[in-house]
Amino acid sequence: SCSSCVPPVKIKADGSDQAVPGHAYVDQMAVTVKSDSAVTFTNKMAGKVLSTSTQTVSPDGSKLTMEWTDLSGEKPASGVLTESRVAPGPKGSHAISGSWKAEAMPSASDESVTMKFQSKPNGMILIWNGQTTDANFDGKEYPTAGDPGNTMVTLKRLDANTFQETDRRLAKVFDIIVRTVSKDGKTMKCIDTDPVHRTKQTWVMEKQP
Repeated sequence: SCSSCVPPVKIKADGSDQAVPGHAYVDQMAVTVKSDSAVTFTNKMAGKVLSTSTQTVSPDGSKLTMEWTDLSGEKPASGVLTESRVAPGPKGSHAISGSWKAEAMPSASDESVTMKFQSKPNGMILIWNGQTTDANFDGKEYPTAGDPGNTMVTLKRLDANTFQETDRRLAKVFDIIVRTVSKDGKTMKCIDTDPVHRTKQTWVMEKQP
């Protein structure tokens, strides 16, 4: 079960595909217990595998390592995410049970972290791994071509170096991303607020040659 998922998920961990309605990138999920410390998740949308992950808990139970693959784009994207334990699970439950907090991403493929931004008169074209959004700074929603989650994007220009991207899926705003390019043009700071999951992330992108 996942109480922090929106909507919450509660299915059997028997390796079979089970329905998980109400999610943008998964309508069927399979959970397989690999060992006392590892579990594999397979997410499907319309019969196609969109993502997989294997989550393994350290021997002392304090750290979780997730090896993931995202198949929602043109090419497979993959990486490793580590999380630290916040709270233990119920007595006698699997080691993965409990609450975890994202800690670091020690590795990620180019496909997962590379994004192209192309400016145009009164707008921007955003490209990630075969998914393209061609939007104007006019407050209207524009579709993301090639995105199985059917993300609708609204762009708003805040100043000469900053614009705001609002992403909506399933009639809900999932991301409000403020992107600011540094004065020297070498980096872009991104602050992503997710009102659905009540989270906030900050990362810095480096301009490529």
